[in-house]
Parts: sequence; structure tokens; C-alpha cells
Amino acid sequence: MNKLSPFHLAIPVKDLKKAKTFYKDILGLEEGRSSNHWVDFNFFGHQLVIHFDENSTKSKNSNPVDGKDVPIPHFGIILEWEMFNEFSQKLKNKNVEFVIEPYVRFKGLVGEQATMFFKDPSGNALEFKSFKDSKQIFAK
Repeated sequence: MNKLSPFHLAIPVKDLKKAKTFYKDILGLEEGRSSNHWVDFNFFGHQLVIHFDENSTKSKNSNPVDGKDVPIPHFGIILEWEMFNEFSQKLKNKNVEFVIEPYVRFKGLVGEQATMFFKDPSGNALEFKSFKDSKQIFAK
């Protein structure tokens, strides 16, 4: 597998203008191509496309993980440790409402990671995480 294999993710949003503002101004993503119905963003080297869908509804389901209710479905990205800490502080400074505040889960166990969850204006759940040891990403 190519180490730099960017993925493409398309998600529905109820309000394109609000979602565009969130991804561009709150998350700080660079905007790419767009139309009246969709916008491309550089999602940490990957392509994220928000598509207008006025009928979009989000599930309110969750699964328990490490004593927290992890929203499902969700998507996100794995950041370098220092970048995760800087990014989480940036989000706190912008008063992002977290579903799960940034914290380290599985402390001292295989797969120890920093993680945080929050939602975009359309209710899409996002997870950002980081591993001090990248070899732990798929460790059992």
C-alpha cells in the first residue's frame, strides 16, 4: 500500500453555507473546487467534499468505548501528537462544543491514544486522534 494514499470522503450537510464556514473558518481547512451544491476541502492531505442535502438526518446512536459514548457513525483523521494538541487547543479557543473532550484513552494499554469528538453544524460526528507511537494504530 502506498504510504501517501489520500482518501476521498463525501458527506451530506443541511446548510452548505454554515458547513462551509465551519470547515473553513473553525477547522481551518483549505477550500478547493466548489459549486452551489458542494465544496471540496483539503482535509489534512485528503479530499473531503460536503454536499448539500436538505433531507440529511443524522443518527443519534453511540457505542460505549473507554467509559464514553462514542457517536456513530463518525469520521476523522489521525494527527501527529503535537499537531493533535495544537489543533485541540485551537478548537477550544474557538469554543467548539465537544461530544467528548480531548483526553487520552486506553492509558498504559495497547492502542493508547489522544482523542476528541465533536459535530459539524449538520450533526456529522468527527473524531480526531493521535498515537504517541504510530506503530500502535493497528496493534491488538
